[in-house]
Amino acid sequence: MATQDETDMGIPLPEGASDMIETDYTIGQDNIETQIGPFGLDIHNPVFLISGLSVVIFVLYALIAPNQAAEFFGWLRPALTSTFDGFFLTAANIFVIFCLLLIVSPYGSVRLGGADATPDYGYLGWFAMLFAAGMGIGLMFFGVLEPAYYFGTPWGDEPLGAVRPFAEDGTLIAANVDEAKRMALAATSYHWALHPWAIYAVVALALALFSYNKGLPLSIRSAFYPILGERVWGWWGHVIDIVAVFATLFGLATSLGLGAQQANAGLEFVYGIPSSVTAQVVLIVLITLLALISVIRGLDGGVKVLSEINMMLAIGLLLFVLFTAGAVGIFTDFFATLMAYGQEILPLSNPIGRSDDGYREGWTAFYWAWWISWSPFVGMFIARVSRGRTVREFLTCVLIIPSLVCIFWMTVFGGTAINDMIANVDVSAVKANVIDSYSPELSLFAMLESLPLASITSTLGIVLVIVFFVTSSDSGSLVIDTITAGGKIDAPVPQRVFWCTFEGLVAIALLIGGGLGSLQAMVISTGLPFTIVLLLMCFAIFRGLQSELKA
Repeated sequence: MATQDETDMGIPLPEGASDMIETDYTIGQDNIETQIGPFGLDIHNPVFLISGLSVVIFVLYALIAPNQAAEFFGWLRPALTSTFDGFFLTAANIFVIFCLLLIVSPYGSVRLGGADATPDYGYLGWFAMLFAAGMGIGLMFFGVLEPAYYFGTPWGDEPLGAVRPFAEDGTLIAANVDEAKRMALAATSYHWALHPWAIYAVVALALALFSYNKGLPLSIRSAFYPILGERVWGWWGHVIDIVAVFATLFGLATSLGLGAQQANAGLEFVYGIPSSVTAQVVLIVLITLLALISVIRGLDGGVKVLSEINMMLAIGLLLFVLFTAGAVGIFTDFFATLMAYGQEILPLSNPIGRSDDGYREGWTAFYWAWWISWSPFVGMFIARVSRGRTVREFLTCVLIIPSLVCIFWMTVFGGTAINDMIANVDVSAVKANVIDSYSPELSLFAMLESLPLASITSTLGIVLVIVFFVTSSDSGSLVIDTITAGGKIDAPVPQRVFWCTFEGLVAIALLIGGGLGSLQAMVISTGLPFTIVLLLMCFAIFRGLQSELKA
């Protein structure tokens, strides 16, 4: 492992053979270093200034004119998903194929950080940070909701036009149950397995390769050196980094908004605390304060510790549901879901000739835009903790293993929810809150109500959502700050405090200005241009790996 003396602004130099890029650019050369009272700043000009000012203006607009904002966002989301759904699906397919090809190619032997580099973190800490940052709040919010919704949706959103298990009067159609359950779990797995992790892996690999092997700043623009050359340090690079900041910020804001809604719903479900936008705003403020404490403690003292705590709590909740709901049946469902996912992944990935608009546009296009908007955040975070891995080990662990874990999680929580609807069709809390009256934030707690110790496990669920919230906000602040500090990973703490604070403010502004629809609209609008960035990034990775094999 490189010592601090061997680093350039916090980025370790390559160890062993590596094809360093010779450039006159030095990390932070365009930065503005100044002092405001007791606070030191080291910000990239103009990335920080444009990004920060734009975010401040957006927050003020959404808070001053919430009705106008809500109307605009309400129009924006369906307009984008119906127009660009095919583009999102095609791009995501390209990312999966690209990653799988790299795993089996000679490029898989390239080691991130140089031929002699060793991993900075063991597998346990690495996986914990990867999961907490990559999927935390989403697994909690959608783990029950999505499979249950696909299973029994009465609104025409069936994946690939799957059969409906409920008649119009709400009675169960026994002949349709097995097929509806199979497709519900397969369609959910499609959104949480290979495709999202391939999106993350592309960004993470590009950042790790061009920073740890090529000696460039840990910033999105660095991946485009093979395409733009020295122009990457000018306005082309500024635009790339600014788009990355916007995508990351609004992707995080969506997750934080969902987390606040779910935590608030859980508090009402278990303790009777009323659910409202005001309560959700208070939750965001309180949790952002916790995130600020974690930000100040840094990566090892903050994010890593919280991630490991979260991983243990999540595993505990997972095992409780697994064994109280019937482990044998769930494991049977898991292997059946893997088979169904393998059978349906190509039809679900097909962008043309389909009639399931509700599923393809309302769910898949939104998900792909969300994962893409999260990719600068998750990708940079994964890159920072993945030095020393070979490309093959990196992609296998980031792509294959998390996919299996996500499918298992969805099978445990979603399968349990579906089984509850089948067994208790007239009194199922899941059916009442997901199918009969759509209350997505209550789905997890409705499922836990059907199991023993519901108040204890629901409280644990609330704690998990909150800690995932803190971890995402903390690590997201670290990433945005790195981008807006010109690639420095040891920039002054007040800058991370600024971004952490405004992540919470953006989430508040979007909740006030239209709720869930506004959150989703901004994710799609920022994910769309960044999809083009990712497609170009694949070509840059290929060029970069070619030169590493020759080093």
